[in-house]
Amino acid sequence: MNYLPMSDLLRDAQRRGYAVPAFCVWNSDVLATVLRVAERLRAPVIIMASKFEFALMTPSMYAGMARGIAAHFSVPAALHLDHGPSLEMARECIDAGFTSVMLDFSARPYDENAGALRQVVAWAHPHGITVEGELGHVGKADTITVEGEGDSTLTWPEEAVRYLKETGVDALAVSIGNAHGNYTCLPSFDFDRLAAIRAATTVPLVLHGGSGTPDNDLRRAIGLGMCKINVATELTAAVRAALDTELDLENPRWLPHSLTIAHEAVAPVIEKWIHLTGAAGRA
Repeated sequence: MNYLPMSDLLRDAQRRGYAVPAFCVWNSDVLATVLRVAERLRAPVIIMASKFEFALMTPSMYAGMARGIAAHFSVPAALHLDHGPSLEMARECIDAGFTSVMLDFSARPYDENAGALRQVVAWAHPHGITVEGELGHVGKADTITVEGEGDSTLTWPEEAVRYLKETGVDALAVSIGNAHGNYTCLPSFDFDRLAAIRAATTVPLVLHGGSGTPDNDLRRAIGLGMCKINVATELTAAVRAALDTELDLENPRWLPHSLTIAHEAVAPVIEKWIHLTGAAGRA
């Protein structure tokens, strides 16, 4: 399997009324698990990496690892840079063979955000690579999560129209009350705002901070145009819980075995999100 441009997956989701789950993947074990579950359920998926994964391996190394594992599967998938912090990292991922990149300048002034995304589009589109931008800013729901800076600011429909026209991005991450990390209380989504954004724009919309979203809110958001749902916190929580059980210092086990058990714990989370987003059977 070769990774597809993310736009190919999102356009189908937009046309058929479901969303593609995008999973944070930090190593080969998790990547193989995502693709294995997706293939069993015949679901398209998006593999996401960020600067935090690149502390473990460079974008080029990550892309090589991802392509090597993908060769054993046939499910449609995209390889995506999530929350790219700089133009340099976006360019590095484009050169490494990622099929989608997000440059996150959402916490910066509008003109800087739009200008930088316009540059990424100029680099990416000639190679058929999808570009995701964020307007409004999706902050953090807790003090542990690494994505998002400070408080959220909401997306304005009129500004979204201008942003899409000035940048040419293929997908738009919006802020409607969602946040990254563990919700300390249930999120309150502004569905009227989401409906207005959907009515004013045509590109697929993206929900960051999917973990912990109530099922009914998630389905309503998908019905109002969310075509990509990002999932990270629930994956890491599953691994931590398994490691708490496996790494018993009084009864130590072979470490590779414990790590295998811990990473297999993400499989039920992946399956849950494939079903919740309506992606099962869409491949």
